[in-house]
Amino acid sequence: MSAEELARKIVRRLRAAGQQAYLVGGCVRDLLLGRAPKDFDVATDARPDRVAELFERSEQVGAHFGVVLVRDNTAQVEVATFRSDAQYSDGRRPDEVHFESDPRQDVLRRDFTINALLLDPETGEVLDYAGGQEDLRRRVIRAIGDPALRFAEDHLRLLRAVRFAARLGFEIEPETMAAMRRVHGAIATVSAERVRDELTRILTEGGARRGFELLDESGLLGDILPEVAAMKGVAQPPEYHPEGDVWTHTMMLLEGLREPGVTLAMGALLHDVGKPPTFRVAERIRFDGHVEEGVRMAHEILGRLRFSNEQTEQIEALVAHHMRFKDAAKMRESTLKRFLRMDNFAEHLELHRLDCLASSGKLDNYKLVRSKLAQFGAEELKPKLLVTGDDLIAEGFEPGPVFGRILAAVEDAQLEGRVRSREEALALVRSLQL
Repeated sequence: MSAEELARKIVRRLRAAGQQAYLVGGCVRDLLLGRAPKDFDVATDARPDRVAELFERSEQVGAHFGVVLVRDNTAQVEVATFRSDAQYSDGRRPDEVHFESDPRQDVLRRDFTINALLLDPETGEVLDYAGGQEDLRRRVIRAIGDPALRFAEDHLRLLRAVRFAARLGFEIEPETMAAMRRVHGAIATVSAERVRDELTRILTEGGARRGFELLDESGLLGDILPEVAAMKGVAQPPEYHPEGDVWTHTMMLLEGLREPGVTLAMGALLHDVGKPPTFRVAERIRFDGHVEEGVRMAHEILGRLRFSNEQTEQIEALVAHHMRFKDAAKMRESTLKRFLRMDNFAEHLELHRLDCLASSGKLDNYKLVRSKLAQFGAEELKPKLLVTGDDLIAEGFEPGPVFGRILAAVEDAQLEGRVRSREEALALVRSLQL
């Protein structure tokens, strides 16, 4: 059963038990826009205990807020009791909630008008108490009521406004944007994990360039990623970057992203983050050491935003290696093969393609690398080693740092086709003067 089917079943069951029940929120918005919702939510006047009674496979995941999770074998739906909220003293959650019987009270405490729509799945009737349908038609993101109050209740809504506008291709309504500009600094009170999750959704759900332009316009970018804001106005040598400054180049990369994973998207955002602090003018504009500085800065940013170690490692690798493609044609065969067999190399290749398209437009090295990948199979890129540490001990070598150098030299020869058997590899070992 799909989530939509489960949600419709829940609504029917609640209504059969004498309760009010509707689809609510983002799923209604997406259905009205002709988009496939990622998840479905139900709003009802039934109290959490009553919902739990009606659905055997249920769990109260937010009893204080009236939220019950209902599952079947393949899907799950959040069922929330109509409520109104008291004061939000922590900028995240209401201090207390009051369960309501009127759906109007429930939707008017939500964030944006387009997320405050209720849908009767049986008749198709839409209950709209905040003007959400008109805002969908006009393609605008508008806070419900006083935007400053909505943002004061939950500071993360500042980023959510940007995300919805970017993903849907909507404008942020002027009063809502004005309030964002006034209170953008409140985002500093939001946990790094929540900020990270919204940022990655802005980067990966579509409209990443638009999202970052709105972050900049609202003032949020300087609060969250001052290192990226610093790219604005940093000139680049026009012979290599006719598109303009580092900010423009980076925005063009983001515009080229197509359903990226988190690591590729962050790699695209941060690949040139080391340019602003390394900018200098000699015979031309130069960014000496920008890759190394970029890796250092990326590490700091990713740690600050609580990215996982695995994600951090890959994003840093993307920053560290993005300039190596220009040397692909001159690489020794062993160096090239080691380059091509890096973990998640497809992301390195895609970042290079985007980097080229956002600057010179030339894809010569991209095409060369793709042809080499097609030419070399997996076995040729990473063949089984012909000699091991045990073989070196048998040859009389003492274990130590020299082992690594010997094994690397043998693997170089193997990758370049200079040795093809264990006997030839051992002969090479005996000839090495290390």
